[in-house]
Amino acid sequence: MDNFSAMMLKIGENFLLFAAVLIIGVLIVKLTTHFVRKLILKTKLDHTVKTFLFSVIRVVLYAFVVITALGTVGVNVDSIITAFGAALLTAGFALQDTLKNLVSGLIILFSKPFTAGDLIEFEGVEGYVQSIRIFYTTITDYNNKSVKIPNSRLTANNVTNCSEGEYRRVPLVFSVSYDDNLAQVKSVIYDVIAKNEKILSEPEPKVYISDHLDSGVEIKVFVWADPSDYFPVLFSMEEQVKLAFDENGITIPYPHLEIKNNT
Repeated sequence: MDNFSAMMLKIGENFLLFAAVLIIGVLIVKLTTHFVRKLILKTKLDHTVKTFLFSVIRVVLYAFVVITALGTVGVNVDSIITAFGAALLTAGFALQDTLKNLVSGLIILFSKPFTAGDLIEFEGVEGYVQSIRIFYTTITDYNNKSVKIPNSRLTANNVTNCSEGEYRRVPLVFSVSYDDNLAQVKSVIYDVIAKNEKILSEPEPKVYISDHLDSGVEIKVFVWADPSDYFPVLFSMEEQVKLAFDENGITIPYPHLEIKNNT
């Protein structure tokens, strides 16, 4: 009975010690995370990065408190840490793709090759970045469809950021008849460009005779605009150049099919 009483007393003392260390540790963690959160919020990091860092720090601190509390009552924490490490290693092999996306997400959020609101092109998908999460990035295309792309693919392949530059080139291609006066054609196109207020004067717009086709002469036009004005300028130029060609008697060639009846 004496041994049993001593054992129960020892267990009670260990439980109280464990509970005391655990409670004090939790209080310290709450105070620490409160100040850490304020510091993180003051940084210029992306909101997703802030949330992720805060979560990781909180989990690490709570794990440290639990391990410390167990160590104070004589539990062999070395074996626990070893087992936990082995479990993490096993989980790492099982979740390779998820971990790749996680690391890639952090790379994107810290290096910022693009940010929310940017227009990007990736593997045939073109649209605006809606959000950047830890595991995937969401793009909204021109049809208002949401495309979710794993972050590991974005960091492993080429991504074109159409919004990063101060201005964006708008390429256009027209064709005219061989009978048309090319000097007049270029003059008409330059007049259309001059009337478009969204087209920048610098860099200077250019009109080139680029190729001799079977049915006509190809004209390439390069103008520059603000990235947000890319499509307004593109569609406006397509329409206004056609109208200007009609007004000036400039012919746009198109294929003709001639059927002869030999009977």
